[in-house]
Amino acid sequence: MVFSSFAPIAACVLGLSGVAAPQLPASTLQLSLHETTGRLSSVSLTCEPAGGSHPQSDAACATLAGVDGDIAHIKPRLQRCTMIYSPVDAAAFGTWHGKPVTFHATFSNKCAADAQTAGVFGF
Repeated sequence: MVFSSFAPIAACVLGLSGVAAPQLPASTLQLSLHETTGRLSSVSLTCEPAGGSHPQSDAACATLAGVDGDIAHIKPRLQRCTMIYSPVDAAAFGTWHGKPVTFHATFSNKCAADAQTAGVFGF
């Protein structure tokens, strides 16, 4: 009789075995911009599937996929930016398909950071 109390639990466990586990992202990055004013902006970016708090996660993931996650090799996009010098430090860390990613660069302003990284730092 003791074992009969485990029957409903076993049935639930066996019944859940058909439920698919949520897909874990292949890549996860934390991106930040630190302005000279002291303002710090930070977003998360996950790829495959695209997500996180990055406002353009699909486009950012597509850009990163084209350079195998190496931000330093992104081809800048043509974009008009003001010539106002207001430097921002851009940083990224995380993993891209299991490989560690670290990136740090200083750009002349937020627009330049966006253009030089084809939108990866466009937040």
